[in-house]
Amino acid sequence: MNNRRSVLSLLGWTALAFVLGMVVCFSFLPLMGVNAWEAFKTMFGGVFADTFTMGNILVKMTPLILTGLAFAFTFKANLYNIGAQGQFYVGCICAAATSLSLADRLPAPLVIALACLTSMLGGAVIGFIIGFLKAKFNANEFLVSMMSTYVIIYIMQLLLRTVLQESKHEYIKTDKLPKSVWLPKIISGTSVSLGIVFSIAAAIIVWIILYKTTFGFRIRVTGMNMEAARLSGINTKVEFMAAFAISGAIAGLAGFAEVNGMQHMLLTGLDSDVGSYGIGIAIMADANPIGVIFSAMLFGILQVGGTVLSHSTDAPASIIDLMLGFVMLFVLISFFFRRKTELARLKKKKAGEE
Repeated sequence: MNNRRSVLSLLGWTALAFVLGMVVCFSFLPLMGVNAWEAFKTMFGGVFADTFTMGNILVKMTPLILTGLAFAFTFKANLYNIGAQGQFYVGCICAAATSLSLADRLPAPLVIALACLTSMLGGAVIGFIIGFLKAKFNANEFLVSMMSTYVIIYIMQLLLRTVLQESKHEYIKTDKLPKSVWLPKIISGTSVSLGIVFSIAAAIIVWIILYKTTFGFRIRVTGMNMEAARLSGINTKVEFMAAFAISGAIAGLAGFAEVNGMQHMLLTGLDSDVGSYGIGIAIMADANPIGVIFSAMLFGILQVGGTVLSHSTDAPASIIDLMLGFVMLFVLISFFFRRKTELARLKKKKAGEE
């Protein structure tokens, strides 16, 4: 009964946050000379108009699911991985470097597998370092993970201007990956690659880890009550490092899926908001791995819908960021009120029992 009430509460607050975000966003359109109601019909009509556009939703969803999972995993341990963007870029760097350097030396399936593994390993290493600093020195993981993103961005910029720069040395990007190491397309007439399968599989695997294994139980217990976890014999420091390493590996996988599955190269500024969107997606889903899939779908619809809107009306391209920004804002506000409501209910229940 309590679980059902929690789910209904989550769905209610999420729906309210989405509606308020859209209402506030569309209220700006008349100021731009755009009819809000016509824009709304154009946007949602265009999103589902053809296979290619609907396929773009899955393309957008792929990295969003994985960065959402990255934040959700540490959140279950009451930790905050704000650096998924940086770990995503590490995955991109590793995927591009591995693919470009080995494409002509090894069979293509093996190169793809190695690119995937190195991307996850690269992200895991960054995550582990953050977890280690938290466990060893009680460093604030929020700040450390956030600042690590800036360090990684500058390292990526350096690599794109030197050893990874394209052959002509004219642009800040890598050469295009050979077609042999691209992830296969799975829906004809679209850009949807095998990456979406990886992301959904990752969500299912994370759900199994968190709710069907003793390791996941330790992670959740650590998040619910760290002191009680220590008293029960759980080494919380180990859980910190493991949670961040797995979180980083998931974000690194997002980098692989984007480079080998969609962009087929690494360039400066690639998906610069995917990490921050992942935070909103995880919070919207209450850090439930399966819920992350549907939250990412909603964000994907908004991204594709915003593009349709900017192409079909006089609304500027920035309408996409405006929509996502307002929805994220109200999601965060709803998270605060949802938790406050739950705490009040628990206190009332406890008082009644006494």
